[in-house]
Amino acid sequence: MANTLSEHAAKQLLANFGVPVAREGLAADGDAAAALAAQIGYPVAAKLCGAGMAHKTERGLVRLHLADESALRAAAAELLAQARPGDRAEGLLIAEMVPARLELIAGLVRDAQFGPCVLLGLGGILSEALADVVFAAAPLSRAEARASIHRLRASHLITRPLRGDPPCDMDAIADVLVRLGELAAARPDIASVDINPLRIRGGAPVAVDALVELAPAAAPAAAPAAAPARSAAPAARVRAAPEDLRERYRPLFAPRGIAVAGVSAHPGKFGFVAFHNLLRFEYPGRVFPINREGAEVLGHKTLRSAAELPQNAAELVFVCTPHAANPELLRACHARGVRAAFIASGGYAEAGEEGVQRQRELAALANSLGMVLAGPNGQGVINTAQNMCAQIVAPFPPPGVISVASQSGNLVSSFLNYAVESGVGIAKAISAGNAAQTALADYLEFYGADPETRVVLAYLEGFDASAGPAGRRFAEAARFVSERKPLVLVRGGAAAEGRRAAASHTGSLASDDRIFDGVAQQTGALRAARVEDAFEWAASFATQPLPRGRRTVVLTTAGGWGVLAADACAQNGLELIPLPADLRAQIDELVPPRWSRGNPVDLAGGETRDTVPEALDRIAAHPQVDAVIHLGIGIQAAQAQVFRSGRFYPEHGLERIAEFHQRQDRRYAAAAAAASARHAKPVLSASELVQSDRAYGNSGPRGLREEGRLCYPSAHRAVAALAALCRYANWRRTHAGG
Repeated sequence: MANTLSEHAAKQLLANFGVPVAREGLAADGDAAAALAAQIGYPVAAKLCGAGMAHKTERGLVRLHLADESALRAAAAELLAQARPGDRAEGLLIAEMVPARLELIAGLVRDAQFGPCVLLGLGGILSEALADVVFAAAPLSRAEARASIHRLRASHLITRPLRGDPPCDMDAIADVLVRLGELAAARPDIASVDINPLRIRGGAPVAVDALVELAPAAAPAAAPAAAPARSAAPAARVRAAPEDLRERYRPLFAPRGIAVAGVSAHPGKFGFVAFHNLLRFEYPGRVFPINREGAEVLGHKTLRSAAELPQNAAELVFVCTPHAANPELLRACHARGVRAAFIASGGYAEAGEEGVQRQRELAALANSLGMVLAGPNGQGVINTAQNMCAQIVAPFPPPGVISVASQSGNLVSSFLNYAVESGVGIAKAISAGNAAQTALADYLEFYGADPETRVVLAYLEGFDASAGPAGRRFAEAARFVSERKPLVLVRGGAAAEGRRAAASHTGSLASDDRIFDGVAQQTGALRAARVEDAFEWAASFATQPLPRGRRTVVLTTAGGWGVLAADACAQNGLELIPLPADLRAQIDELVPPRWSRGNPVDLAGGETRDTVPEALDRIAAHPQVDAVIHLGIGIQAAQAQVFRSGRFYPEHGLERIAEFHQRQDRRYAAAAAAASARHAKPVLSASELVQSDRAYGNSGPRGLREEGRLCYPSAHRAVAALAALCRYANWRRTHAGG
């Protein structure tokens, strides 16, 4: 049996923290119940109340809509007769009936990774079946609580109430979540709180039923403690100043000289590859290969040990030596002025319990030496501004403003490959490996403080809880980044989620992935389901301005694409606005009357040489338009290729028209970029012909690449990226003052 408070004690506790509860009282017998009901007013509910009965409805211990004293006395006798020794019965709970058409569930749960989290969802008897719930880490602000309401799939039931119902008091509902967060901080002995249902009466929330579950070590409490003063939030971790963060990680990401330990003459060895890649991409600092035999590698003499390093000539050591050699290597490097180490070597936590111990010892050694330690079992670190490719795999991407941190080396490679393919470049990237000392959250904080990083892209799978709630630490770092620049996340392993066994609905609904998703949204991070989506969103942030709102116009030269784009806008919460009359008149001047005359703007093949550039500019310039989706680029260039590849070319005027088609699509790419820059609005161009650029050089997608823009493979992908831009822009406006 779970260690719980009685329903009455639970509601008294909630009331002390400012949560509105139904009028009620305890009665020992039928006479006392009748007296209470006379004060409350009929109809009433009667329940057998005790700390040992978590779910009374299942046992038939609840009577509702008792309209008079006779019905109440009969119900009281029946309920009192059903009491069991383990119920710890306190008497009869007599409560007012709270009529309402909308029932919510609100609660509190303590997560092993994220600490106390509050929940909001659709409530009543279908709460677990519907599972329309959202979570947020506590304590939380009023703005965060209001944002939680909008994240529900059925949020319209709250934001746009049923016909005939008064408007919901959004602040009052948000306050319930805020108060639960304060309760979590003030009462660490409480494991979970379940308010179900939280009924909306006259627009305001009222707790009708409540269950409070105590932590296993907590003693049963018959009466709640009084609410403390409003300052119940735990002390925040002290974060280093941005300039201190930059200096701490500078030797790792921008070292003055690099030593490569474990360099081999064999091209298949990691030590050879790391040394080769630094030379191949022309890292401008000095590179010191270390090989215990002193062999010549790639025409360079090697040092036999780190002790031969010139003093203070290298700040980073890239380690490819066996784990047994690494402690002494770090000591020797430290003695020569090395301040950071990237450990590519394996044989640590991934190798079992002995490896775990080796990893702990390595981290402790690095801490004692004051060295930054990345890895072990990592893939590498890059900095394109420094031409630094210190990694054991390809590729080395073009320079840009996106910085990558990943718990998987393979996912770093995926993002870098997308950068090479799209031309949207990377500033810095690192694989965290086993994160013995420096975790993903540390890299996020550094990127948040790094002026060369404008967008952060991260992949994670889980958290190491050995040093405490690592999820909470991650959330702090995510918020630090989001307040300054966009953070896009992909999480692996979400399907292998845990589920809490708990007496409360709140506990049973608290899956790992739901909590992670809620905290990510709370901190402003944008979670993508797929790797390609994550890169496209990050590339969009890197190349497009933030939208002022969600009002979108689709411009297309092909009708079907426009229809699908309109559907995608609706699915992603974008507002496909009716075309303003003055804008419709302007487009009338550009094309024949057969165009769609609405949104999507389908030119229906009526465009001439300058139509698309002028239409893009006029649409982007309109004050009622926040963003433009541009479809159809590359069609003319694709036909040009067909002309050029056939037996009739270059005669019959085909050479001239092919060149014209190629020029036109290149113009459209330039026009999209120019309209976006001129009017400070996102203009996203999409075409499946992005694939044809690789085959024969389609000037549309290629032109976008040359303009530093992304060509999205489909309208759906462009719309999804625009929706991500809108979500972050809204979060900045409501949470970060941006």
